[in-house]
Amino acid sequence: QVQLVESGGELVQPGGSLRLSCAASGSIFSIGDMGWYRHPPGRQRELLASITRGAVTNYADSVKGRFTISRDNAKNTVYLQMNDLKPEDTALYYCDAVITVSRSAPPRAYWGQGTQVTVSS
Repeated sequence: QVQLVESGGELVQPGGSLRLSCAASGSIFSIGDMGWYRHPPGRQRELLASITRGAVTNYADSVKGRFTISRDNAKNTVYLQMNDLKPEDTALYYCDAVITVSRSAPPRAYWGQGTQVTVSS
């Protein structure tokens, strides 16, 4: 009964900033890699950033220097700080996490439902 829930998406003006959150809840033994994706309408989904449990990060070229991924292992939460937002950043943003639900269970990927980010003047 693991659940990932994103929050923080809203309408913002170009040049603005947002911080997205994704919290995992339910039966969780441990969480491995976590990441953020976005899916613009009518276009392919894109991996934006990933972060390991040890906080090693990786970014797509499209957001490098503007977005920052971080995590709080004690809260089972991953964040995406987005600065200098542009209209082309408009998309549904969602997170994923590799979660082990018990000591005897194999890890698997879980996905959230997404939060809408709209950048417009």
